[in-house]
Formats: sequence, structure tokens, C-alpha cells
Amino acid sequence: MILVTVGTQLGFDRLIRLMDEIALHLPTTVVAQIGAGSFIPRNMQYHRSLEPSRFLELVENARVIVGHAGVGTVLAAEKYRKPLIVFPRSAGLGEHRNDHQAATASALAGRQGISVATDRDELERTLRRGLRSELELPLGPKPGPSLLAAVARFVETGELAF
Repeated sequence: MILVTVGTQLGFDRLIRLMDEIALHLPTTVVAQIGAGSFIPRNMQYHRSLEPSRFLELVENARVIVGHAGVGTVLAAEKYRKPLIVFPRSAGLGEHRNDHQAATASALAGRQGISVATDRDELERTLRRGLRSELELPLGPKPGPSLLAAVARFVETGELAF
């Protein structure tokens, strides 16, 4: 199962629309948390919102997570050792008030288990590569203080550094 999440504060119709198109051609179920968006998926299961326990259950059972560049999504994927494809919102397209998600995605790019996609082709290519290889993150310690400290620093100052 693939989990798509846009967070709890805003809809993200561009991501949901793209994933709905891609889901039609995937060999696995896609479940999406679509938030307050106006686009209603036809090719994947969806929920406007999820109780935290249900969200974490879906994270735990997902093969791959696709989501906006929100801190909660990143931390949930890392906690459950799930590959994450980050698709940041764009302020230029009216999806957010500024481009902090692009900055977050840029800072996360290259970290083990995290891929960044910014358009449909890149999203589909990255997703198919992840499904073919059945990516698994290596077992090891839980998220370390460096990631948690970086998130706290980002929330407090807007600066993202690892």
C-alpha cells in the first residue's frame, strides 16, 4: 500500500490529482489523506482527515509514503523506517504562503530513504523505482537528536540545517 498525505492544515490538490492519475496504473492500493482540498480522487481510497492512531497505522503498513514537505510527515516516515517521496508545495502556485517546503525538501534531498519530486514525471518515476526495489530502510537507532534538533531549530528560526 502507498500512503499519500498532505498534512492536516491545507489541501494540496496538485499532488492529489497527480497521484490519482498515477494510482490508476500502479500494482498496489493507494490511500490518501487529502485534507481540505477540492479535488476528489477516483482511483485511490481517500480520507479528508485521519485520527492520529489511524494515520500511524497506515504509515506502519505503507510500502512507500508520498507527502508534502511537512515536518510531521518526515518524522512519521523516519520513525517507522518508511521510504518517503517528498513533493513540496509551491508558493508560486498558491499552495502555501512561502516556499519553506521547497527549502525543506532541498535540505532533505539525499538523506537515506528520502527522495524529492517536483513534477508528475519525477513523482511517477521515483515511485515506481521505490516499488520495484521494495525499498527498506536499514534497521538502526530511532531518529537521532540531530534530526529532532534540526526540526526544533527550523520551527523556532526558520533555518534548516542538519
